[in-house]
Amino acid sequence: MKTNVQIEVCAASVESALSAEQGGADRIELCSALSEGGLTPSAGMIKYACKNLSIPVFVLIRPRTGDFLYSSAEFETMKEDILTAKTLGAKGIVVGMLNADGSIDFARMKVLMDYAKPMEVTFHRAFDMVKDPFVALEEIINLGCQRILTSGQASSALQGISMLEQIIKKAENRIKIMPGSGINPKNLTQIAKASGAREFHFSASAILHSQMIYKNANATMFKDNDQEFTILQTDVAIVAEMRKLADQLS
Repeated sequence: MKTNVQIEVCAASVESALSAEQGGADRIELCSALSEGGLTPSAGMIKYACKNLSIPVFVLIRPRTGDFLYSSAEFETMKEDILTAKTLGAKGIVVGMLNADGSIDFARMKVLMDYAKPMEVTFHRAFDMVKDPFVALEEIINLGCQRILTSGQASSALQGISMLEQIIKKAENRIKIMPGSGINPKNLTQIAKASGAREFHFSASAILHSQMIYKNANATMFKDNDQEFTILQTDVAIVAEMRKLADQLS
């Protein structure tokens, strides 16, 4: 049974996506390269998730790491990625574009909104990099986005509680404000009660050790050798615990 407190899991693999649904997530944000802040997933990942999950799949549209000031070539890539996500069955996208002065790139975001229809659009944590969050809030509402993913312009949602509360009050139910970054079973209730938010975003990740028997110690693809045989993946038990806490808040 759905409750009025929603939880979205950031899933960076198909296994994480499956675990998120099993644990009780309401929705997933599908991405890749979670250690880099998340990038657009492959068409194969999108297709598999949309085909095998019953909960909505939102696809992250982010063509590279770094800032949210995109070139013309990157903008064209983002448009194509949106069309791919829509064709493969995604229910929404997660995206954000900024100008060099820290304002919302309204004109090009409007184009992406048109490409996304009829999917929902979440404006992601590019919001946390804007110069004036209250001006940006009004522009994002005018764009027609359904929600904003934000840490309250801080390194974590816990640190940004005060700003989150202000943004939620300013939004006046015209758009959903979804806290994200560092949310876990230890702080979900505190963040929810202090901010007034009703949707939350987290990865619920745990480190899994590789099942490889043979391990070549002379070659590595990581700067840290310890990463070579570990996998960061959504943990069903953590999602289930978050689901229970969210239900208690309802």
